[in-house]
Amino acid sequence: MLSGVATRVPAPVLFIVGGVSMYVGAALAVGLFDRLSPTAVAVLRLFGAAAVLIAWRRPRWEAWRGVRLARAVAFGLATALMNIAFYEAIARLPLGTVVAIEFCGPVAVAAAASRRPRDVAAVLFAAVGVLLIADVRWSGSPSGVLWALGAASMWAAYIVLGKRVASGGNGLDDMAVGFVVAAVLLSPLLLTAGPGGFAALADPLVLVLGVGVGVLSSVVPYVLDQVVLRRVGQARFAVLLALLPATATVIGLVALAQVPTLLELLGIGAVVTAVALRTRDGDVPAAVGRTGG
Repeated sequence: MLSGVATRVPAPVLFIVGGVSMYVGAALAVGLFDRLSPTAVAVLRLFGAAAVLIAWRRPRWEAWRGVRLARAVAFGLATALMNIAFYEAIARLPLGTVVAIEFCGPVAVAAAASRRPRDVAAVLFAAVGVLLIADVRWSGSPSGVLWALGAASMWAAYIVLGKRVASGGNGLDDMAVGFVVAAVLLSPLLLTAGPGGFAALADPLVLVLGVGVGVLSSVVPYVLDQVVLRRVGQARFAVLLALLPATATVIGLVALAQVPTLLELLGIGAVVTAVALRTRDGDVPAAVGRTGG
């Protein structure tokens, strides 16, 4: 069925659907913050994504040992820590603002591999964007800005580790293994359950929503990314990445009533420009997808 959809629906539309799914999942997560701490929601999301992936892929024994296991676990932990930092950030700052700051991670990793003038320009645009956003938000929530920068750094780690996992040719299986192990290792963080305490974790609705966040924010975007990559290639896919900060801003406006200021819009625009400049050739960010957030 997925292959049939892939042939009928234009690739950019599939990409936007994946982006909307990812950030609707984030908006849904924000709705859980009055019952659970952002960290607990992120771990719950990890459990949801792990459960779906492990049931779907059923990795063979080889995926659970040796170097392959070590790489998968490092990748899973980087992804989980990125999501924790992202959720802690969106608990304090608007969704579109956090996504714009977070994109500095992949831009920096990509630019580090090259010294062309366009790469330098991309880094400068990203830096200006973050400075504009921070100028608006620092006084209100410096911790939010720091959490967003933490998410950016973990997205950079995710990219580096993701390339190593993908090079083994079993990306989905290793992602499933990494998510399962990371979920187990980070499960003690559920002790930081937050406002609703452990009663919230026992609420079936909260658990269902947590699994839903995992599916919407991790599984659906990743699967659609693979379809889009096969159809348009890395170069065009990388250009599409520049749409994501704007997509997150729109979702934040519609779903969470988060209205960006003029300076924030300018900052987000600068980050969009940086992503478009640096990923024009379709290298690092395109190769790993857009699991950030």
